[in-house]
Amino acid sequence: MKKIDIGKLGENLATKYIISLGYKILERNFRCKFGEIDIIAKDKQELVFIEVKTRTNTKFGNPAEAVNSIKKSHILKTAKYYLYIHKLSNKRIRIDVIEIYLSNKYYINHIKQIEI
Repeated sequence: MKKIDIGKLGENLATKYIISLGYKILERNFRCKFGEIDIIAKDKQELVFIEVKTRTNTKFGNPAEAVNSIKKSHILKTAKYYLYIHKLSNKRIRIDVIEIYLSNKYYINHIKQIEI
């Protein structure tokens, strides 16, 4: 399976997972000059910006470890831009990472409110 296919599969699994938790999907693959956010969703009164990281093994570390300080900075700038263009200045937000581990089955690890 190609890397792009693994990523898309992970995003689709993450989307189904958060819908099952009662989140409402607002947008997928939101892009701007600052970066991209895989999933933007609403969890009750909170906007959630979700980075999905999918791996078939942990040879190079856990998926969330790929969300380094540079990636976090891009996510935050992109989230702020999303809020600006949608005039959502007073909304509560959080940034989550969803790790997807693929093998014969799949395993999801949802990390809420990552440190920025």
